Amino acid sequence: MNPLPATLRFVERDWLSSNQIVGIDGDAATVVDTGYAKHAALTVALMRQLLAGSGAGLARVVNTHLHSDHCGGNRALVDAFGCSITVPHASAAEVAEWDEQRLSFAATGQRCPRFAHDATLRPGDTLRLGELDWDVHAAPGHDPKSLIFHCERERLLISADALWGNGFGIVFPEIEGESGFDEQHEVLDLIGRLRVESVLPGHGPMFDDVEAALARARAKLAAMREDPKRHARHALKVLVKFLLLDVERIAEPALHESVRDAVVMRHAAAQIGMDYGDALRWAADSLVAQGLLRREGDELLDA
Repeated sequence: MNPLPATLRFVERDWLSSNQIVGIDGDAATVVDTGYAKHAALTVALMRQLLAGSGAGLARVVNTHLHSDHCGGNRALVDAFGCSITVPHASAAEVAEWDEQRLSFAATGQRCPRFAHDATLRPGDTLRLGELDWDVHAAPGHDPKSLIFHCERERLLISADALWGNGFGIVFPEIEGESGFDEQHEVLDLIGRLRVESVLPGHGPMFDDVEAALARARAKLAAMREDPKRHARHALKVLVKFLLLDVERIAEPALHESVRDAVVMRHAAAQIGMDYGDALRWAADSLVAQGLLRREGDELLDA
């Protein structure tokens, strides 16, 4: 793996909180994405630790997209550092109105403390981060309003959930009956055209075998296209697992109640042709069988 420039830091988190990329520009630092609300205090502590001795203060948060695992620490960082927040321009109205269904928090059974934005980024803009210029590209597919950032000079890509070392994020528009597979295909083609030697993904470790990662992602996308119900089943299991990563332990009836208004999960159940309650029980049973959850009486526990 090629070393990062001295002005950049990559923080690998877990699957509840997204990774962070920190860029230092003189006495001002920027962090890209902020993790989930449950780990907001840890995110603040990590930023303090990373910036200690650098002479820089955290001046700005930039979000690649507004799923809860990428923006759940926004409010805590503003409270701790007084920094500004920059969001994708396409999401600005939803942030201003704080519509938790349109922002996907309520729609996925997740949570995010309210925050306000100070600026926006559009495709075609240039982001200054770590004394480097990054081209801003649209990355619809996983999220129709997501952005990715490419530094031509250093051959670096901040890929968010458009490309991981072993795939990419759920293609949520397809769960909701909208186009997403075509857009994800186009984003993978875009990444293939960019000059990239190292990828800083939204989840998982940094990687530099970009061609191999693209091949794995294209194979996964082809399988999704061939069997959309398989994609919907996977999405439902991922969302149930995410909830258990958050709450750690919950009675199964309480789980069902907590996601009563989670319309994305309801759409996934409808796509696989199951009653919502039956689909939630199936997802829990499948996760238990895989060793990803466990049961104690009527309670589900994270494993």
